[in-house]
Amino acid sequence: MKYLLKEIRISLLATLSLTVILCGLYPLTVWILSQGLFPHSANGSLIVRKGTVIGAGLLSQGFTGPQYFHPRPSAAGQGYDATLSGGSNLGPLSKEFMEAVKHRVQVYRTENNLSPEAPVPADAVTASGSGLDPHISVANAMLQAERVAKARELTIDAVRKKVQAHIEGRTFGILGEPRVNVLMLNLDLDGKR
Repeated sequence: MKYLLKEIRISLLATLSLTVILCGLYPLTVWILSQGLFPHSANGSLIVRKGTVIGAGLLSQGFTGPQYFHPRPSAAGQGYDATLSGGSNLGPLSKEFMEAVKHRVQVYRTENNLSPEAPVPADAVTASGSGLDPHISVANAMLQAERVAKARELTIDAVRKKVQAHIEGRTFGILGEPRVNVLMLNLDLDGKR
């Protein structure tokens, strides 16, 4: 019995210690470091204009008009719902996935006035793992540039320059591919950046 009480006491102390460390000290340390080192990102990268939040630089938003660059498709809820972040969980051999991609390819080609044989970037027709990726590939942005230029009555060169100005390089110079943040590009085109 004495041995059992000793083991219970050790277990309770270990549980209490780990609770204090993992539920108190660790989150507090992470919060302090994030607020000190990169507060904008730690607070959601919110973009505020005239006291109103108009977007978040780290989350995709659904832009649908022809005057806007369109983000990747979203599998998050009814689309771009951060509370339901996640992929579709459909594999590349899924019939439902294949039909969705075929449909998206047709829609993409039609809205961007591309020929039926024109290659379409994968990120234009597939959702990211979170369904909220704020970036598109440079190729995707360049294919959309003509539609956006026409809708905004701008020259194609002016729109392509805006795209070029918003290209983000590889993370740490080696990770990922160059990309364009759709929200930041659209805000720049609207003159709100």
